[in-house]
Amino acid sequence: MMQVQFFCPRWGSEALSISSFCRKAKEEGYDGIEYGVPITATKETLDEVWNEAAKADLKIIIQHYDTVDAEFSRHYDRYCSWIEKIGPYPAVKINSQTGKDYFSFEQNSMLISAAASCNKQVLHETHRNKFTFAAHTIHAYLRQLPGLRITLDASHWVCVAESYLEDQEEAMELAIVRTDHVHARVGYPEGPQVPDPRAKEWEYALNRHLFWWDKVAERKQQANEILTIAPEFGPFPYMVHSPVTGHPVADQWTLNAYMMNLLKERYR
Repeated sequence: MMQVQFFCPRWGSEALSISSFCRKAKEEGYDGIEYGVPITATKETLDEVWNEAAKADLKIIIQHYDTVDAEFSRHYDRYCSWIEKIGPYPAVKINSQTGKDYFSFEQNSMLISAAASCNKQVLHETHRNKFTFAAHTIHAYLRQLPGLRITLDASHWVCVAESYLEDQEEAMELAIVRTDHVHARVGYPEGPQVPDPRAKEWEYALNRHLFWWDKVAERKQQANEILTIAPEFGPFPYMVHSPVTGHPVADQWTLNAYMMNLLKERYR
């Protein structure tokens, strides 16, 4: 039997208190939460998050996202400080948006090395503006750094390449082999998030992403390892809003629950 755990993104639900968010995620059927820890997070805030998650019997994946300094030495120091900050907090793994697309291979490799010193498994999320921004560029990192593991969010790569990556099969195959966490969001060639994956118009986009996720799931099953998935449809500006009313065209929470249940049925 496939072992899968689903994590609810905190992103987009910040209006809820952490206790309400954890209760809602548990009631929806998630196994845990994916929680972004900013550089400025205080011990009091983090203690509350971990306490509320424990009350709801939810696991935590820590997300890093806001080391953004353009000057490398400052960027490196702040990233290392963040790693030190989250050291005391238990987590299934860390999902890190690491480095910059304009840093050199050597600079980004220094950040990857710093992450490897953490007392938890650090996965580097495939994300625009980071060193993982495109399938063809991360391919070099994966070939040269055998210990590098990733969170696969192929929606970003589809957007960057302006294609469904049909011509980048070699890069995708290696990325899938190195994937230990999946962000289940569906992108399209002109954006990182389709308006609604339930709509017939986006069937091909959904099926392309399912094709990649299926390969990750198959590999995890063969290795008898747990697959972690965070359905990660986001709020505005990822979520399309009507220019007339300003209302979102779909409900973010509902889309993520839909994606979780679709994959629960698919991988049960």
